[in-house]
This record gives sequence, structure tokens and C-alpha cells, in this order.
Amino acid sequence: MSRGLLIALVAALALGGGLVLRQFADPVSETPTAAADPLTAAFPDLHGQRHTLGEWRGKVLVVNFWATWCPPCLKEIPAFVELQRQHGAAGLQFVGVALDAREEVASFVAKREINYPILFGEEDVARYMQEQGNKIGALPFTLVFDRSGTLRHAQQGEWAAADAARKLTELLAE
Repeated sequence: MSRGLLIALVAALALGGGLVLRQFADPVSETPTAAADPLTAAFPDLHGQRHTLGEWRGKVLVVNFWATWCPPCLKEIPAFVELQRQHGAAGLQFVGVALDAREEVASFVAKREINYPILFGEEDVARYMQEQGNKIGALPFTLVFDRSGTLRHAQQGEWAAADAARKLTELLAE
């Protein structure tokens, strides 16, 4: 599948999924279901080095799936940067995983002051999100793991800054 076709398909699914979620579904799942060990997944960083999500086990890990062409994704990122700044020393770790090509992600990151690791991928990211419960393929999609690596929260759609701060503060206090 060509990259352009893949991006167009994911964009259409994201738009359609977002509309469905907004009208008919509660976008927050407090009891997410996921694959056996979702922290074994690995994606490359902007330099091509692969990282497993398990590298951040022991921290409250927020894995945010986003794309440079996704307006709600871009709206969330400044709040995530601020939460990382405020709570990183207490054990909070955001990791952004872009469903996009490296060139677009690198250009985006270079223009902004993102203070957490950014990984990327295309088909592998889409497949992983589906395995973790994002059946409609919509972005943004966020997973939150506690310090032991247990999936504690899944957020389909934009995560309001106040709701994110409340949930993450609870997990950091455990």
C-alpha cells in the first residue's frame, strides 16, 4: 500500500471515527483491554533506533498516538508537554508515537519544543493501535500504563488537559 493511500485511509477513518465517538460513545474507557504485554512493542525514533515501550517501565507511561495532519492531536500536545515538565521528576513519562512518515514527524518536532521521546511508524503503528483497542483507527489515541506496566486507561479521541492531569496525578500518587 502506498504511503499516500495509507495516510488518506487513516485520515478518513480518523475523521469518521471521531464523528461516531463524539455522537454515540463515551470516549474514555476506564477498564481497557489489551494484548498480553503491550510494552513489548517497538518503534523507531527519529534517528532510526528502535525502542520498546518497556524501556519506560517503572514510570507512569503515557503513550500518545498522533499525526502531524490531525488537528485534535496537535491541540493535545502543548498540554502533554506541560504535564511532562511538571511531573517528569515524579515519574511521569510521555512517549509520542506518530502515525506518519519520519520526514513529516522530524519537521514537526524541529519546530516545537517537545520534551518527551517521539517515535514513529505507519502500518506497524496502525496495527498496534488496533491490537490495543482502537478498532476504528481514529486519532488521537492514548494509553496510560502504571509503574508496573499495567494498562490503566485508554483514551479514544482528544484528552482534555484537566482530565489528563487528574488521572495522571492519581496514578503518580499510587
